[in-house]
Amino acid sequence: MDASTGTPDDEPGLPGFPAPALAQTPYRVLARKYRPKDFDDLIGQGAMVRTLGNAFAAGRIPQAWMLTGVRGVGKTTTARILARGLNYAPVGAPDTGPTIAMPTLGVHCQAIMESRHMDVLEMDAASHTGIEDVRAIIDGVRYSPVSARYKVYIIDEVHMLSGNAFNAFLKTLEEPPPHAKFVFATTEIRKVPITILSRCQRFDLRRVEADVLSAHLQKICAAEGVGAEDEAVAAIVRAAEGSVRDALSLLDQAIAHGAGTVTAAGVRDMLGLADRARILDLFEAVMRGDVPAAFAELRSQYESGADPSVVLSDLAAFTHLVTRLKLAPEAAAADPTLSEIERRRGGDFAARLPVRALSRAWQILLKAVSEVASAARPLAAAEMALVRLAYAADLPTPDEALRQLRAEALAAGAQEGDAPARPALDAPAPRPIAPPPPIPAPAAPPVPAAPEPATRPAPPVEARSPVEARPLPPPRPALVSPPVPAARPG
Repeated sequence: MDASTGTPDDEPGLPGFPAPALAQTPYRVLARKYRPKDFDDLIGQGAMVRTLGNAFAAGRIPQAWMLTGVRGVGKTTTARILARGLNYAPVGAPDTGPTIAMPTLGVHCQAIMESRHMDVLEMDAASHTGIEDVRAIIDGVRYSPVSARYKVYIIDEVHMLSGNAFNAFLKTLEEPPPHAKFVFATTEIRKVPITILSRCQRFDLRRVEADVLSAHLQKICAAEGVGAEDEAVAAIVRAAEGSVRDALSLLDQAIAHGAGTVTAAGVRDMLGLADRARILDLFEAVMRGDVPAAFAELRSQYESGADPSVVLSDLAAFTHLVTRLKLAPEAAAADPTLSEIERRRGGDFAARLPVRALSRAWQILLKAVSEVASAARPLAAAEMALVRLAYAADLPTPDEALRQLRAEALAAGAQEGDAPARPALDAPAPRPIAPPPPIPAPAAPPVPAAPEPATRPAPPVEARSPVEARPLPPPRPALVSPPVPAARPG
């Protein structure tokens, strides 16, 4: 025992100094800790797993796959699992060839999942975009694998390759060596040339459904020993929008925010969200036309830390929910992310509000979200959006206004048909026809003035007053010749 330090003699370390502390295991985020290792762990992609299983069982394995989908749905993870299935060889058991059933770790599994296998090469096309990078792959693809069954090339974000790089890939991709396989992953499938797509087997990875993702998060919380409220998990699932990686990252942050407990209030505070019940109160005030109450509720949520654009986005989401509850109540009621208060109050709004009001509210809110996000004063912009919504949500559509006008015109016509006949309204009384004005006498032609010598300019002609109109004299009686006396006899 060292008297100066109080450590035993067999404790590692220099004499007179305390022993060094053992290095702690580095923390792994949930997205990496619970990353799927086989096709059984992959959630939400049943159609793709079934297709790959049938292809592997029948021996119909293509030379290239194209995996596309939004962020966080498992494109790179699926590529690694696919490489593991192509090279799966159980330890101490006969080789059965490529398979998707991998109950235990095989000879190459651990190295492949850790991206350190010699025959499984991963390349990020975002940082290797040139033709030289593709030429290196083309030069190395001719060599046989070192230890695995296939040499697998995983190229992530393949749409970032240049046009020349894609063109250089065409020949090798169409007729690769039998030991080479290619797995491409991209989020921008439209940027990949059709000549590349036609040489690959394409799989579109879907967004994970809300109920599947909620169950997955609850399972991880139980494995981590973390308590999580159902409303908090539902809020995380809504924010993730079907992305498993986003959901796990938000759950990791929520656990740290709540010191080991995930609560709905903590998630709302973390994400800058408003209380769902208060969103419903704001929706009711706006649709009722109570602008002062809507302003007070919006300002209260703003002072509590809610972002005005997020509040309007939540209003738009609830408007969509009410529309679904009105038109397809069975499908909307089965949504696992809805709370009981949202189902109850949403059903009440769906029974009271017409579709035209909900449709116009959706259009106004959808435009207002982008306006508030880019406004210099977000709160003021949000208030003006609520004013537009309160005054325009109940206006009739053009078709409804036209039908209403026609109905009113028909009703007015029916009332006039039942009443006794009478002259038309606003019709002026007939007036006697006035006699025509007297015809003026023709004006006498002007007397031409005597010409003056050419040396002197002609003086201006004075304007003559028009001849006054005079009535025509009464017609004179016709002149009758006197009778000629008869001749006398001589």
